[in-house]
Amino acid sequence: MPPQPPVEYAVAVERYLAASGLGAASRRVYRIALHTWTWALAGRPAPTGPERRRARPPVLPLARLDHPDTPARLLAATDRRAGEADPRTLNRELAILRAATSWWRAQDWIDTDPAAGLRPHTAHAAAPAPLTPEELHTLFALGAPLREQTLWRLLHESGATVEAVLALDVDDLDLPGRRTRPPGPPLRWRTGTARLLPLLLTGRTAGPLFLTDRRAPAATPAADRCPHTGRGRLSYRRTAELFTARTTALSPGGWTLRRLRPAARTPARRTPAP
Repeated sequence: MPPQPPVEYAVAVERYLAASGLGAASRRVYRIALHTWTWALAGRPAPTGPERRRARPPVLPLARLDHPDTPARLLAATDRRAGEADPRTLNRELAILRAATSWWRAQDWIDTDPAAGLRPHTAHAAAPAPLTPEELHTLFALGAPLREQTLWRLLHESGATVEAVLALDVDDLDLPGRRTRPPGPPLRWRTGTARLLPLLLTGRTAGPLFLTDRRAPAATPAADRCPHTGRGRLSYRRTAELFTARTTALSPGGWTLRRLRPAARTPARRTPAP
């Protein structure tokens, strides 16, 4: 006799994850994504910044997914989430939701497909305006921890993507040359980053450059764990949350990481010969 359908959404999430065959780290990512949608389903504003990770999601009956207004609530939540997360993160969260609801329908736990009207998001054609020199001065004057100061400086001075910077390991760095080592195109930085990097690396000779605050879970791959401290590689999600939370004091709603990238230089125009 098949098990009784779960009453609560959170229980359905755990049963889905148990049957998914995912590793512990992936199950954690899926759980966070699936819990994120409960705020919209409950008709409540989701917490933002660091509070989002610590907040306990509302208790929700699984039958709420079959309510006629659920697709509209999810669509509105997707639009709000698009203003908080980069398109790749949002699309991953949407894919996780679709996979879970599809499995629940296959178990006959829900009747409808509440995610049917949700479509992948693409990056906006126009990039957000880079921070002005005055805004950068104010940002770098904040009393932020050394990790954040170094990360923000490196993102601005190198012009690299957040993913590329977070993927760096300690032994990728050529500190005297102020660049990364081969292979691959070099990532270069200037005085501000050069001053902070040695302080950030004190006592470390290997492992991820930017680390989490806590020790990594036991299932974390060795490549994403510091051999000296046991802490894990900092994630894009956490980096974005910290930046937005820190900059809410400078601008309502805070800034996004993409604004740290410097403005593209316009090539000088050559004056035609007389």
